[in-house]
Amino acid sequence: MANLNIYELFRRMEAEDIILSFKGDITQDLLSSVYQIMEARLDSEREEPKRKKKFYHILVECLQNVYHHMVDLKEEHGAEAMESTAIFMIGYGPDNSYRIVTGNFISVDYIEGLRTKLEHINKLSPEELKAEYLQQLSTTELSEKGGAGLGLIDMARKSGQKLDFDFYHVSDTHSFFSLGVTVH
Repeated sequence: MANLNIYELFRRMEAEDIILSFKGDITQDLLSSVYQIMEARLDSEREEPKRKKKFYHILVECLQNVYHHMVDLKEEHGAEAMESTAIFMIGYGPDNSYRIVTGNFISVDYIEGLRTKLEHINKLSPEELKAEYLQQLSTTELSEKGGAGLGLIDMARKSGQKLDFDFYHVSDTHSFFSLGVTVH
């Protein structure tokens, strides 16, 4: 942390309208605390109940997604590798919206399937998203992480927005996946 200019970091976070940011190991205890903090923040801003519920639902989906799908690089590559770490930021977006951005390491083996799924979701109309959600709900197939693939579809449905995503090459075996959701 040599020569870290904390004031410059503060100014950048202010300029980007970031409410809350975290980088590190994501645990259930941390997530519970974040949910409480954001609920209190929305209450203090007197956010309308319907919008608060939508934001909170999407926040839970986003953070649970990171929690269940982050890769522990130390476990796979030894102590010299980057830690099992992820990042998330919650802030204000344009037009009185909220913005939730997450990032975590994933195996390169999952990139094409995830990219295809996200591109497919982003092409669907609200009616098609609802039909896709109901179709996925009716299948009992669970992924190896225990999910039925509903989270991403639900985020797109509830937000009414396209999901922003990218993959950053890290090594031959891992990439860093980022996901952004805007909530109006």
